[in-house]
Amino acid sequence: MRSGWWRYPVAGAALLLAVSAAPAQADSTDPFTGAAGLGDPYYPLDGNGGYDARHYDVTIAYDPPARHLTGAAEVDAVATQPLRTFNLDFSGPEVSKVTVNNLPAWFERTDEHELVITPLLPLLPGLPFRVRVEYAGPVTDTEGEGWVLSPSGGAFVAGEPHSATSWYPLNDTPLDKATFTLHASVPQEWEVMSNGVPMRNVVLDGMRHTDWEMRQPIIGYLTTIAIDKFEFLDQRRANGTPLLSAFAPQALDAKEMELRLPEILDFAEELYGPYPFDVAGGIYVDSELEFSLETQSRPIYAPWTELDTVVHEIAHQWWGDSMSIEQWSDICLNECFASYTADYLWKERKEGVNVDDQYRETLTKFLDKPKFWEVKLDNPGVGFEFTSVYYRGPLFLHALRHTLGDEVFFPAIREFVESHKYGNASMADFRKFLQSKATQDLTGFLAAWLDTEEPPAEQYLYPGALHA
Repeated sequence: MRSGWWRYPVAGAALLLAVSAAPAQADSTDPFTGAAGLGDPYYPLDGNGGYDARHYDVTIAYDPPARHLTGAAEVDAVATQPLRTFNLDFSGPEVSKVTVNNLPAWFERTDEHELVITPLLPLLPGLPFRVRVEYAGPVTDTEGEGWVLSPSGGAFVAGEPHSATSWYPLNDTPLDKATFTLHASVPQEWEVMSNGVPMRNVVLDGMRHTDWEMRQPIIGYLTTIAIDKFEFLDQRRANGTPLLSAFAPQALDAKEMELRLPEILDFAEELYGPYPFDVAGGIYVDSELEFSLETQSRPIYAPWTELDTVVHEIAHQWWGDSMSIEQWSDICLNECFASYTADYLWKERKEGVNVDDQYRETLTKFLDKPKFWEVKLDNPGVGFEFTSVYYRGPLFLHALRHTLGDEVFFPAIREFVESHKYGNASMADFRKFLQSKATQDLTGFLAAWLDTEEPPAEQYLYPGALHA
């Protein structure tokens, strides 16, 4: 994201006896209950325990004039413990029906986004199961935390860390990635964009039906649906990767900038390894969105987007999308690297900027301003995730680069992100990895830059040639 403003065995018979004639309540002391949250230090109720989601198949019908959504989501998962009851995360419209393995299930909605489900038959550990949830109702504008309504009458979904729960039920945690398919129907005069490979776009009986497949694993906030009267730009990289981008009626001027997408992908690929997805592109909206977002394979761009924003969101396809954080306290892995890529590396390699001078000038301006340093990079705190990582993050990485030297720094960061492809990583993983590559002890340097709320000591601020 870039801101506009800176197992254990249990006999099946025993499990059957455990099922009551009424819906079970979420009870953390019940060994047959999946946890209602996974204990993220910032968002403890995000995600759910007891199962591993493998694939989402979401069917959506949306009527823009009425702003009405009808949905059916199927979740393919594997139980990781005996389950008499389990949760999905969902804050969207009214739920009318839930089935588990094609049998009716009891359900109840609690808290902000908990959909508590009790199957007719309990689920055994290690076995796959399928949940289907049907729902319908009006869409409301969430101001960037889910559905956003566009001036044109269209709508799209965007938000970090939360947005997916507004339009389909899921296990909403970075720790449970799954593949994703979308089937969307809208009136024929409207168009749909989403993640991944476009599989179908046909008009039947006045309705446009589109299918999309995200074949690499994805997490909730990186999924999107965008509905508008789009114009399209179809490109192809030299290596054959198809690029499809969409422009809302008031965003057509961005087409010229998006023509540079092949160049930007080539640039990022040189830094971080092969592009990790089947397709790429962008979705340019015309709502007054305060951020652009790295929705997987096809970022969403706000009207104020400039070239550095595109570079930033494309860098996220490696840092944040392919390799995702474990907890939201690890956010520097996403935003520090995306910001450094756009604000330093692109400027240095593509525009000839002396980024050492840029680094020194930034420190001159902010070294004596306590507010600039008051939010830590590692574990910045709930509500502060999207602050210092943008402006202190690039400084940290540039100082790290000079501490390690280019001959260590660039191969190391490429190896780190590639080694966690389609998985997760933490800041603790990153610290340990860096020390394994360094010839010197990095404990003091990393503590000074990542763990404090004050400027690092001069030896860490001006390592190597930065001291000149």
